[in-house]
Amino acid sequence: MVSYKNPNEIRILVVDDAPDTLEVVERNLTSRGYSVITAHSVGEATRTLELTPIDLVITDYKMPQVDGLDLVRYVHDNFADIEIVMITGYPSIDRAVKAVKLGAGDYLEKPFTNEKLFNAVERALRRLSERRAARHPQALELSQPHGLVGKSKPMQQVYHAINRASSTIANVLITGESGTGKELVARAIHYNSHRAAFPFVPVNCGGIPEGLLESELFGHVKGSFTGATESRTGFFQAADGGTLFLDEISETSVNMQVKLLRVLQDKQIVRVGDSAQHKVDVRIVAATNKNLENLVTKKLFREDLYFRLSVVTINVSPLRDRENDILLLANVFADQYARELDHPTVQFSPNAIRVLKDYYWPGNVRELQNVVQRVMIMSDSEIIEAHDLPSLMKNSVPYDTGNDRTLAQVEIEHIQNVLASVNGNKTRAAQILGIDRKTLREKLKASHNGEA
Repeated sequence: MVSYKNPNEIRILVVDDAPDTLEVVERNLTSRGYSVITAHSVGEATRTLELTPIDLVITDYKMPQVDGLDLVRYVHDNFADIEIVMITGYPSIDRAVKAVKLGAGDYLEKPFTNEKLFNAVERALRRLSERRAARHPQALELSQPHGLVGKSKPMQQVYHAINRASSTIANVLITGESGTGKELVARAIHYNSHRAAFPFVPVNCGGIPEGLLESELFGHVKGSFTGATESRTGFFQAADGGTLFLDEISETSVNMQVKLLRVLQDKQIVRVGDSAQHKVDVRIVAATNKNLENLVTKKLFREDLYFRLSVVTINVSPLRDRENDILLLANVFADQYARELDHPTVQFSPNAIRVLKDYYWPGNVRELQNVVQRVMIMSDSEIIEAHDLPSLMKNSVPYDTGNDRTLAQVEIEHIQNVLASVNGNKTRAAQILGIDRKTLREKLKASHNGEA
């Protein structure tokens, strides 16, 4: 994993003209051990920056006289080693894009929970560590770059591919099941490349409605469609000079694929409702949990776009094929949550280790992280026993047995295991399975009617 300073060595400058917000943020961050300095204005903040080493600036957007965007611009132009998080009570996509383009690494909407604040800080410090590591590669543990954990042969192959991909300008396609860490691989490529000082902009193509995706990616001009009350830049321009990570690329329509292909060929974008072309210098890293070659065969994905995206292909193996990494990851997550929850350091008993290694992990690393978090919350013991783990894991049957079952029976068993692993959340289960909610409902209905 990438390591950054201990919390008590991190200096965070919080800037907001609202005393109540300053007090709450300062109290919460101080409780985590961070050293916090506050400022009521941009002028006060700039004076602090000139006199005190700062690792992270958290600034409000809307302030009197000089606003937070000016502070973001000032920090980005004068302090290469400071990470920035923007907070605002007036959220909009346009403001988010502006903040990111000017140098903010994250965008937090008011009112926000303590968890969202802590997560934003963790992400910011991780980005800062990755950026520093990119400039000083000798400080990295080469076998585990940029937040990735694992010493298995499949992960060593991923690390090698990351190093090769980082030294090129080629587009990259990352494949693998949901929850395997494809975005971490994309971030590792970005922060180990010559683009590390420029933005890394992740976009979940499957999470944006088809009618809005073009506007989100390319931007739009005022009046170009109903509701377009102002002109906005898109994620391509926000990522200019850096990397645009297109997750779930398989969920884009054929029409959108044509437009993406044109951008990759011409290095120019046209905003919705505009005729002018705008040059962009963006490296594309795409990811999918589906087989794009099969989609090409079915005419659901353009072959020419597939070849453009897959100049370099990196496959991230499922956790069940990385047995030697399971305990390593579990210990990393346990240490993380021990710090966050002020919980004693824990160990896994031999029986618990056996259960962890025997389980199929349909949700992969993300599911393992959720399991460890749940165990750490529910148990005060310093030894994690098998009975502390979810009953589903203890009762699961290895998938390489029972060869007398039909394909439909195996399928519904897998679906039920995935559903149980995410506490019945059908949306999350559908994402892991690589199907939509409607298909999931139909399969469950068929099984209830005895068709499996």
